Amino acid sequence: MEGDETGEMSTPHAIARTILDGFEKRYAQFRALGAAARERFEKADWAGAHELNRIGIGTYDERVRESVESVLRLYPDAHTDERLWPQVKQALIGLLYDHKRPECAETFYNSVACRVLDRTYYRNEYIFWRQAVATEFIEADDATWRSWYPEKGNVLSTFTDIARGLGLSVPFENLRRDLRRVLLAFRAHLPGKRGRQLNFQVQVLSSLFFRDKGAYVVGRLLNGNQQTPFVACLRHASSGLGLYVDALLLKPEHLAALFSLSRAYFIVDMDVPSEFVAFLNQLMPGKSKAELYTSVGLHKQGKTLFYRDLQDSLKHSTDSFVPAPGARGMVMLVFTLPSFPWVFKVIRDEFPPQKQVTREEVQAKYLLVKYHDRVGRLPDAMEYSDVLFPTDRMDPVLVAELERTCARSLDRDGSRLIVKHLYVERRMTPLDLFLQSGDPLQRYRAVLEFGGAIRDLAEANIFPGDILLKNFGVTGRGRVVFYDYDEISLLTEVSFRRLPTARDEVEESSAEPWFHVGARDVFPEEFLRFLFPPGRLREIFVEFHGELLDAAWWIARQEEIRSGKQPDFIPYPDEVRLEPGHLVAAATSA
Repeated sequence: MEGDETGEMSTPHAIARTILDGFEKRYAQFRALGAAARERFEKADWAGAHELNRIGIGTYDERVRESVESVLRLYPDAHTDERLWPQVKQALIGLLYDHKRPECAETFYNSVACRVLDRTYYRNEYIFWRQAVATEFIEADDATWRSWYPEKGNVLSTFTDIARGLGLSVPFENLRRDLRRVLLAFRAHLPGKRGRQLNFQVQVLSSLFFRDKGAYVVGRLLNGNQQTPFVACLRHASSGLGLYVDALLLKPEHLAALFSLSRAYFIVDMDVPSEFVAFLNQLMPGKSKAELYTSVGLHKQGKTLFYRDLQDSLKHSTDSFVPAPGARGMVMLVFTLPSFPWVFKVIRDEFPPQKQVTREEVQAKYLLVKYHDRVGRLPDAMEYSDVLFPTDRMDPVLVAELERTCARSLDRDGSRLIVKHLYVERRMTPLDLFLQSGDPLQRYRAVLEFGGAIRDLAEANIFPGDILLKNFGVTGRGRVVFYDYDEISLLTEVSFRRLPTARDEVEESSAEPWFHVGARDVFPEEFLRFLFPPGRLREIFVEFHGELLDAAWWIARQEEIRSGKQPDFIPYPDEVRLEPGHLVAAATSA
């Protein structure tokens, strides 16, 4: 019932309405970011564009806190009266009839309910353990994507109409030139000469995807039963005369890398987000919906779906959680479920003396990464509280180590272990293990990638801190990323120094530094002896990345950052950039 005989709203319905109002405020802010991102792009305001990502991440928790405060202030019994919450949940389901974003509203409700309620009351009848309101066939105010039907022999004209329909206030530097390059790239990519089928069309999502200095057009070409996904990247021309199409991504691996969670989230204006995600999922079936929701800025919805994916995986598997492959972490205990491609990281209660960091500082480091531009080199870490693990699916050795070294983060609920705080990241192969098992070509490429990762992070004002191979991982696509965040810092906070020259034999033979070393001092000359023993891998690193061993290189990067230089990270390989020479070569070989 929504109210009593006097017409007053019932307490459960009022609580549900309070929570939904908080969500509506949150999503209005989320959509406003999409409009702001378009404006920043049009004005080439890159510092302002970067700040939007920070705002987008923070507003969700701000609105949740506001809603929790409102519920507790207006309905104090909601904290302990468990009888209310099944009714609140049912009331919200009624309010979500014909709602455009019910799945996100349910997640927001969960966030509020779990903060209002004592954890004892986290039961399926109180929160949305599974999605209650379907997202199929929700109608947006405007179509989520538009279809274009090229007339025979006039695809270029269709591309022109698509470009002009983007609604950007900045003109193209030379649109006809760019679209000819796009057409040439499509012809080089599509196999053979296939006639047009009755359904031949181009479908394009109605909103641009904004990130860093790019605006991305996402769509697909349909011809019969053949689907060709594509993403075109628009950028500002160096001439200052407008926009140009910098790249056309057509290969699945390039699209997957573009939407990787090791990069900042896209900013997209979405009326019905489930339709956008469904469209993206058809383009990239290898990506889970959890990853796709996260990549378009709805990271809390991504967390909800990830947790459901985990529960579904446990239901359909029999393997056990075990310690993750790689060197034992001094700050984090890391474990994994072999059949599930993720790792779970729990902060240990105590750290060895060489780790001069506290639990609170470790959490702050992970938050730094969440808000920073991850430039494809820092995997996103999902943070969870009070996660239940069935002990009968956990290796006894793992359980014993958790109880011995992570007791502050644990609780028991019968046969289940409650981890009160943890992080989840994509599982990958530790770089040190990869270099031991890979063939010569794989090792060669991994060393090049390793140096590239350090360079990219430095350009993004990030210093890994502990530059050891075991703290880097190799993704399934061979990209090297850094995943050990407990000593990470801003590059500009570090003091890079050259090793002083010993003045006599006593200083030269001293086992301990004979000169003062500050807490933030780093000596790049020492990196090599910790990274590679004498041999081929060391030679490769020195040949291609030797300047990383010179303090002057690092100091130069710091000076660039302090001068306000905005780095430009291109999230796709050179081969997809629409340069005339490359396209002619591709067309010739096709």
